[in-house]
Amino acid sequence: MSERGALRVRLDQLIREIAKFGVVGGIGTLVNLGVFNLVRNTTEIPVVRASIIATVVAIGCNYIGFRYFTYRDRDKSGRTKEMTLFLLFSVVGLVIENGVLYAATYGFGWDSRLQSNVFKFLGIGIATLFRFWSYRTWVFKALPARETVAHAESFLRSESAPAPSARSGSGGAPVPSGSTGVRHLEREQRRHHQRVN
Repeated sequence: MSERGALRVRLDQLIREIAKFGVVGGIGTLVNLGVFNLVRNTTEIPVVRASIIATVVAIGCNYIGFRYFTYRDRDKSGRTKEMTLFLLFSVVGLVIENGVLYAATYGFGWDSRLQSNVFKFLGIGIATLFRFWSYRTWVFKALPARETVAHAESFLRSESAPAPSARSGSGGAPVPSGSTGVRHLEREQRRHHQRVN
């Protein structure tokens, strides 16, 4: 594959990732603002504390969405480490998000319901940029390409009849390496599933 083609593939993957992140983030934003307004309008809890409660609820919803939708194809081997990093970066996002609301409310005295929602939303937006970078970089890491190919090869070997050599396709021909090898493995997998079905 040419450099231009590889760049196009990576750009397409990034666009899909941003779209999925946006769907989960959009749902999280609705949960966050909904809980915030519910707590603010039905209790005497101060505005920033109500916002922190809402953010914590949204963080729980977002983890489920990110793990099982946005980043479902990412490495799942270290769940404890993943959860620890997710919580750490979520707390930083919580501070960013609620710091904006705190500054508006207590620094500038902007604390009407509308103003609180505007600055809550602005804080969510700023924190989202940080969260996107940190979650994709540190929390939900992509599997290295070599591990993905090795996993595909082991899957094919375990699913198909023994071949004359460990790295062979149909008829004992060697499997090409690189992206050509991946395409070959995908073709072999489709052929196998067609024979089985």
